Formats: sequence, C-alpha cells, structure tokens
Amino acid sequence: MTAVKTPMSWKKKLKSILLYSLLFIVFGWGIDLWRAQTIASGTAPELLTSTVQGQQVDLFAMSQERPVLVYFWATWCAACRFVSPSVDLFTEHYQVVAVALTSGDNKRIQRYLAAKEYNFAVVNDASGLISREWGVSVTPTLLVINKGQITSVTTGFTSPLGIWARLLFA
Repeated sequence: MTAVKTPMSWKKKLKSILLYSLLFIVFGWGIDLWRAQTIASGTAPELLTSTVQGQQVDLFAMSQERPVLVYFWATWCAACRFVSPSVDLFTEHYQVVAVALTSGDNKRIQRYLAAKEYNFAVVNDASGLISREWGVSVTPTLLVINKGQITSVTTGFTSPLGIWARLLFA
C-alpha cells in the first residue's frame, strides 16, 4: 500500500519560509558578531591618505557632514564579486571609501575597477597595514562612520537593502 502525499497548504509553506528566514537572519547576525570581535569600534582609526584615483581622503573630516561607507574588499575575494556592485550603487548618493586588501599595485587595481566599471574611491592597502590597524581580517567588511564614530560593522555578503539600512540609521 502506498501513502498518498497531501500537498502542503500555503499557510504551512509561509510558516516554513518565515521560520527558515528567521533562522538565516539569526545565524548570519551571530556570525557577524563573532567576526566583528577584532574590528575597531567606537572612534574610527585615522584614515588620512590618497586613493588610487589620486583623491585625498580624510575620513574623520568626511564623516562630519554625512555618514561614510568604508568597504574593505579585495580583487581576489569571491564574496566581494557580489557585494562590490551593491557598494557601487551607493557612490552617487553616499560617500564611499573602499580599501583594497593585498590586491596588487595601484595600476592593477585601476585596471580591475575599469573592467568592472566601479566608481568607488579605492585606497590601496598593499601591505595590509590599514586592515591590521582597523582589525579587519575578513573580506568583505563594511563599516559606517558617522562623525568619526563607527556606527555599524558587517562582514561577508550583504544586500543593497542591508547597506542602505546601515547608512540610513547611522
């Protein structure tokens, strides 16, 4: 005798989707907290330098007017391939400073940015000095700096909605 499977009702499907979504969010939040233990908090470390595009960066001064999204990434980072386009979306309306970790010399990074058509300003951290000072060991890592204070930290994949929410509530 074979058992007859009854189709799952839409209420049960919705309940399952909500439960799995909640578990996914809680799990992701927990991993974020664990990874962020070493990342700078409170007052942001000084970042006074120039980008590979030749622009001057004074993170403290920039963050006095409006929040700044600081994006630690690398050309070799698989997850960054999904996050970088999202970060690039914000360059028109928000201040974005990206820090390229051990991604080669300035010309290599400029070629990479041109090939991907990214418009965010990039500081080259070829030796890893900036990432060590900030306590960043995972790419991608995104921080929001407002009035010199780190108001948000996230690591790993994040969506455009997640980035926007962090900037909005900075």
